[in-house]
Amino acid sequence: LQVAVISFFLIEYVATMRFTVSALVVAGAAAFAPMQQAARPSTSLGMADAILKKHTGQAALDPSVVAQYASLALPTDKVLAEYVWVDAVGNTRSKTRTLPTDRTKAVEDLPKWNFDGSSTDQAPGDDSEVILRPVRIFTDPFRPRSDGVDNILVMCDTYTPAGDPIPTNTRAVAEAQFAGKDAEECWFGLEQEFTLFNLDEKTPLGWPKGGMPTRPQGPYYCSVGPENNFGRHVTESLYRACLYAGINISGTNGEVMPGQQEYQVGPCVGIDAGDQLMMSRYILQRICEDFQVYCTLHPKPITEGEWNGAGMHTNVSTKTMREEGGLEVIKQAIYKLGAKHSEHMDVYGEGNELRLTGAYETADINTFCYGVANRGASIRIGRDTEAEGKGYFEDRRPSSNADPYVVCGKIFDTITGPEAPVIEPMNKEEA
Repeated sequence: LQVAVISFFLIEYVATMRFTVSALVVAGAAAFAPMQQAARPSTSLGMADAILKKHTGQAALDPSVVAQYASLALPTDKVLAEYVWVDAVGNTRSKTRTLPTDRTKAVEDLPKWNFDGSSTDQAPGDDSEVILRPVRIFTDPFRPRSDGVDNILVMCDTYTPAGDPIPTNTRAVAEAQFAGKDAEECWFGLEQEFTLFNLDEKTPLGWPKGGMPTRPQGPYYCSVGPENNFGRHVTESLYRACLYAGINISGTNGEVMPGQQEYQVGPCVGIDAGDQLMMSRYILQRICEDFQVYCTLHPKPITEGEWNGAGMHTNVSTKTMREEGGLEVIKQAIYKLGAKHSEHMDVYGEGNELRLTGAYETADINTFCYGVANRGASIRIGRDTEAEGKGYFEDRRPSSNADPYVVCGKIFDTITGPEAPVIEPMNKEEA
């Protein structure tokens, strides 16, 4: 009996210990397991193969992480200078350097810099150094400060070490075209259209993946409402960033094709129009980088269906055009542009033949014409200009990807050149 009792208690003890050990193992594993945390607010797009919804995309990084470093105070005697230039295909590139604050007050005080031109198709590998010459200073909207010091964006053009403009330096050509003619006080207003796509680079914002909108174009121009306007946050952000930078941005609007937007820069005098428009394009791409949307300046990004292309309509006004009798000066300028139509078409942007078909508010690429209030003409005279007898004209031919230095320089060179034969307007009853 004693042996049986002892055996019973041993069996119970072993069973109890097994339960205790098992409980400790489970508890120990739970104690060392990672704590379940609430998901951190994020603006990530999620899966790489997912496309954005109809609303604009959001930044890929957690804004609270970015803000942690952006809030760090900088030394007041140091400035971050972002040097921006135009590469071989007309896109902007940039890199940053630290400069003493007292060297950033005037563009002539900024040092030249250089970059590896072999990596941008602007120089051979065995002689790759390209010199950056600062030409214009803007306030940096991406690195704001609250200490009374501004970080800066620096627009540059490009030269060989010997001091010669490299072949892709279109600014130098335009600078020569404007030289010695300051009395003309030529104003330019540039209307930059662009199209926003999902990161698949195939689906415009507001379009179904692999398909087209169920409604034709019409309700999207200057539109409101989630079913009509796609990309407003991008253009609103661009608007504020450009004003902060010191760019003379004068307006924005939704365009005719869904996913297409526009902003206007100007009036700017002479070559400054090119500097400001190029820097605005840089800012636009940086903002699209933040929102994680793809932006294209292609003049006809959607070739199937009944959709408008994208242009860079260029408004022009010299001093004499703004004075009494200016309408006749405008017409003389238009005749000169007509006489050199093919020359202008050669430099008004790649892929422009897809856009200038004579349809969708364009003139045919092979035909030059002008008219009052006629958006189907090569050159448009506004009704206000006609009524007042002075003002400006709009060259509607440049494509959205056209080089603003080339366009403004070419127009100025042509309209200040020799006289040309009279061209009859398209709308005789209105001209």
